[in-house]
Amino acid sequence: MASVFCVANQKGGVGKTTTSVNLAAGLAQLGQRVLLVDLDPQGNATMGSGIDKRDLTPSVYQVLLGMTAVAEVRRHSDKAGYDVLGANRELAGAEVELVDLDRREHRLKDLLRPIMPDYDFILIDTPPSLGLLTLNGLCAAQGVIVPMQCEYFALEGLSDLVNTVRQVHAKFNPELVLIGLLRVMFDPRITLQQQVSEQLKTHFGAKVFDSVIPRNVRLAEAPSYGQPGVVFDKSSRGAVAYLDFAQEMVRRVRAPAIAAVA
Repeated sequence: MASVFCVANQKGGVGKTTTSVNLAAGLAQLGQRVLLVDLDPQGNATMGSGIDKRDLTPSVYQVLLGMTAVAEVRRHSDKAGYDVLGANRELAGAEVELVDLDRREHRLKDLLRPIMPDYDFILIDTPPSLGLLTLNGLCAAQGVIVPMQCEYFALEGLSDLVNTVRQVHAKFNPELVLIGLLRVMFDPRITLQQQVSEQLKTHFGAKVFDSVIPRNVRLAEAPSYGQPGVVFDKSSRGAVAYLDFAQEMVRRVRAPAIAAVA
């Protein structure tokens, strides 16, 4: 049965999609069966997996509204090595249309249930806002992965996100826990980033992943070729770091217990 993780951060530009596609590709390279769910209307995770969002009919939008099943919409990315439940701009309308539907917060969870045995990991890439799409991702997941830059503004946003996870845990999804914080776009030459990194480890302890993703040009170039960085240039520092992260995720999932929400 699949382990379901939501990649979330209410702050934009922190590497959620980069983390989602590269973690998915890294897990696939480790022999794991992976489904990546794109819940962002921008469809960047879809495009970054080598699937053209402009040709995507139907998409996750139709799935959430009950028009079709996940099994009919998912596509396999030959480039990336995992399955994708893709998104495009149609999905923006779901925020309004979901409001009047039954179990509106749990639509994604209910729809993923039939295909859970098909995968080892299901990763959900969420938009940078706390609307019904992100809430569906949090309600469907067992845990939250938070990519973040080591900057002081990021620390302020992190406290808001932790409170959000607590509220979802209390009201909608008692299974939801904070899996860990992933330091991304990290430059060890910058003293401020080193200081914030140490603060994270002091406050969150084991919930800070050992893996650190460096700032890397090859990771930034990869989406324009429709490939995750770990496929585009396996030898780059960013790709090696994401593969290490994938290995760390497999170890954490196999651990006896996952840490509770901070």
